[in-house]
Amino acid sequence: MKTLRFVAPIILVAATSVLAADELALRLQPALEAITPDGLLAHIKVLASDEFEGRAPGTKGEELSVKYITDQFNRIGLKPGNPDGTYTQEVPLAGIKSEPRMSFSIGDKTINLKYPDDFVASSAHLQPDIKIDKSDVIFVGYGVVAPEYGWDDYKDVDVRGKTLLMLIGDPPVPDPKDPSKLDEKMFKGKAMTYYGRWTYKYEIAAQKGAAAAIIIHETEPAAYPWQVVRSSWGKENFELDNPNKNMDAVSARSWVTFDVAKKLFADCGQDFDALKKSAITKGFRPVALNAKARIDIKQQIRSFKSHNVIGKLEGNDPKLHDEYVIYTAHWDHLGRHPELQGDQIFNGAIDNASGVASLMQLAVAFTKLNPPPKRSVLFIATTAEEAGLLGAKFYAEHSLYPLEKTLADINIDGVNPWGKSHDLEDLTNGNSTLDDLLGQAAARQGRVMKANSEPEKGGFYRVDSFEFAKAGVPVLHLARGIEIIGKPPEYGKQKRDEFVAKHYHQVSDELDPKWDLSGAVQDVQLLFEVGYQVANGDKFPEWKAKSEFRVRHEAMLRK
Repeated sequence: MKTLRFVAPIILVAATSVLAADELALRLQPALEAITPDGLLAHIKVLASDEFEGRAPGTKGEELSVKYITDQFNRIGLKPGNPDGTYTQEVPLAGIKSEPRMSFSIGDKTINLKYPDDFVASSAHLQPDIKIDKSDVIFVGYGVVAPEYGWDDYKDVDVRGKTLLMLIGDPPVPDPKDPSKLDEKMFKGKAMTYYGRWTYKYEIAAQKGAAAAIIIHETEPAAYPWQVVRSSWGKENFELDNPNKNMDAVSARSWVTFDVAKKLFADCGQDFDALKKSAITKGFRPVALNAKARIDIKQQIRSFKSHNVIGKLEGNDPKLHDEYVIYTAHWDHLGRHPELQGDQIFNGAIDNASGVASLMQLAVAFTKLNPPPKRSVLFIATTAEEAGLLGAKFYAEHSLYPLEKTLADINIDGVNPWGKSHDLEDLTNGNSTLDDLLGQAAARQGRVMKANSEPEKGGFYRVDSFEFAKAGVPVLHLARGIEIIGKPPEYGKQKRDEFVAKHYHQVSDELDPKWDLSGAVQDVQLLFEVGYQVANGDKFPEWKAKSEFRVRHEAMLRK
């Protein structure tokens, strides 16, 4: 009898759960059915067309993109997302075209580097001439100061006015028990931390008073080839047009190729490989090279107003409608490069016309709900993501709605165009309870959510949601599954790797008639379900105890 009394409640709970799941599915069915391959494709075709010229901020491409997204939000039935009654938030930007020169002198010898084959360089300073002359060159390892790991690559060395050479990524510290693996207690082992991002390296160099910071590019730890650096930095770049004209940034930011760096070290009488090995130890100290740097950057600067585009779906609960769930996707790409032969337009079909198309499909889906969600939902197409998450950064610093009343940011940056998948990768690395909701939604689709298979690439820090995370808002960013149904086991990984190697930030990221967007629909439906649950939930999502953003979230809620 004890056994029967114990089992019966379990059966009842299971039956209730099935009933609740069935009711949820029935309620959401019209919304989920509104997300279709054809719906996604229609928007991608427009946004990734040659007419939109690669959607660079401050160009005809921006005008067309902002108008198209605004018109679609209006047609869908979203209200203007800016409290001033418009669909846009002005983002003050400066476009910077740079003509850099760089050389190193070693005794009587001068090494002149070729732009952009050997190096790229730019400055966030909004001024026409950047000059650095006879600056001592210092190798600072990975350029990291991380007190929580007992790590300081600078030690007590004064680097003010110096030119710093830095390795890319986090220090790959070996596990003392098994040197073939990385130490999980140091910089999250295989996973990238923010210390590994190029943005951090330039920021810490500025804090230390350096004149210039040069990152040594290596394809494997960077997760992209030199061609991506060249195309990303060898064009007009953008910065926020801040009142201080960004004079608190490091004067010159640069990348050099691995081969250039090795030759420079050799010419200075240094063993690059030995120094690189020493840089993965806590005892590393900066090494002065027998070289002086000369960097001369001519800059053409234009200030203009770019735009985030924002649509709003009003919440239905009188007590909760002034709380918000945000979906984001960046509308910008790399524009048109007239110096190229042949195709000059970086259409950005996957990156990120597909994300904006998903944003619109999500908006349509939410309008199919009856009743609407309890909380309000914002759909934000951000500007200047490719220039360093600038549109998202500006919103996070000048939010139109209080961040302490913002429950989550759910970000889309590229979709799966290769068909339905058995699996789903969690690119947000289990940081918050949003990941749990995603896993539950994936299970309802009969899919398995797996850990990020490439945490060393730092995807978490390379998308707009990171700016919301830095402000304390829990975030979710979806990665594609790679176990494509009906395809060989390696097919999905091969297609993903092929995209990164051949099409990411290249003119070849164009609409492909061979795409199968059924997998993209799967994934967008998952994001819809997660957003729906958060918008109707009883409590705010939370960062997990291990997350570096938990303290920021708690501080934000105390405001």
